[in-house]
Amino acid sequence: MKETTTLKRELNLMDATLLVAGSMIGSGIFIVSADISRHIGSAGWLIVVWLIGAFMTLTAALSYGELSGMYPKAGGQYVYLHEAYNPLIAFLYGWSLFAVIQTGTIAAVGVAFSKYLAYFLPFFSEDLKIFTIGSFSVSHAQAFSIAIIFILTYINTKGIKGGKIVQFLFTSAKLIGILGLIVFGFVFYKSDVWSANWTDTWHIRSIDANGVFGSYQGIAATGGAIASALVGAIIGYDAWNNVTFVAGEINNPKKNIGLSLLLGTVTVTILYVGINIMFTSVLPLQQIANTPKDRIGIAASQVIFGSAGTSIVAIIILIATFGCNNGLILSGARVYYTMAKDKLFFKKVGTLNKHSVPEIALWLQFIVAAILSLSGKYGNLLDMISFVVVIFYILTIAGIIVLRKTQPNIERPYKAFGYPFLPIIYIIMGIAFCGLLIVYKPQFTWPGLIITLIGIPLYYINKRSHG
Repeated sequence: MKETTTLKRELNLMDATLLVAGSMIGSGIFIVSADISRHIGSAGWLIVVWLIGAFMTLTAALSYGELSGMYPKAGGQYVYLHEAYNPLIAFLYGWSLFAVIQTGTIAAVGVAFSKYLAYFLPFFSEDLKIFTIGSFSVSHAQAFSIAIIFILTYINTKGIKGGKIVQFLFTSAKLIGILGLIVFGFVFYKSDVWSANWTDTWHIRSIDANGVFGSYQGIAATGGAIASALVGAIIGYDAWNNVTFVAGEINNPKKNIGLSLLLGTVTVTILYVGINIMFTSVLPLQQIANTPKDRIGIAASQVIFGSAGTSIVAIIILIATFGCNNGLILSGARVYYTMAKDKLFFKKVGTLNKHSVPEIALWLQFIVAAILSLSGKYGNLLDMISFVVVIFYILTIAGIIVLRKTQPNIERPYKAFGYPFLPIIYIIMGIAFCGLLIVYKPQFTWPGLIITLIGIPLYYINKRSHG
């Protein structure tokens, strides 16, 4: 394998924007509002939760614009943490990304693709098992998920152009599909459903499996419910930062990364808020909370399109998940590549093939994603890691303040909007979110922390091996 030494800058502003939007939109937007509704039981607060998630995402994206202009190279958030703090903090982020955040998301999105393909081809159902040994089994959906991840990984080993084309085609198609679903939903909305959902707009309450409303006692319990609901929204918006990972392959990165973050996150925010308002116009809140397997998108589409609704949403989700996984696969490998260049990962991972892409990093990422696909635990792992994801976002945004002090003279083509107020507001909101999770959903905190902290001995072992 012929090795090259530099990444090629072949992604323009549109490519970068589509990578932002494409990496964010998978199957989650058609599912997670069910869990949100169970926690807050209010149409108004359903939208507010998505708006809070959007505010946090947009604030973070605008802040990352400054960092991307300062350090326009592959690795993105890993590089920012390295510059603001130290190699250990950066390594822990990269390790978490490699162990669960990126690879677990790739696995989850891959299996989601297979599940929805089963609507047309039942052979790929998660209920069909290839083999079972004790409590361990492998379904057709898991096996096909690995095949899809393999195909996308292979395409991306052949150069950035192949991944760019896949991203353009599938992200454009899913944006159009989701927008079309929103428009048709409002055209065929049900006035009685709308009135019922929006009559008691701001009453936060729980909804149980029987559709019965419960109540929360005190501000703390209400805050815990909002924090629990926000987990789904934050996961739904996550992966917006993936474009920073491929900074070494973007034209005019000092300008285009920050602009693509803004354009991509605003586009997704409009679609996410729009589709959730549409859900409340065709489905009663109790049905949103208790749709079978949380498949709200399909339930809403069936109301709008009748029997064809299932197929329409299944097609949109197939397009969404395929494009989403391509973006995740393309971008994640660049972080491990940069870590290796910094002598914080396997040396071979820091090499490029003849197509100027980190092929070994791509295949290593595939192996871990495949293992997580087979484990069947990717969904639980993603919930567990949401706490850690937000901690690293907080640290990165706080890094802007740190770098303003420690590196005041470095060129800043773009400065964080609303500095220091918006970054500080994000940090406060992030800390409040994490604190409430510690109290009300500890199962979402300690497992992720353990996974991350395992990286500490790995860091020192790696450091010793490099002398």
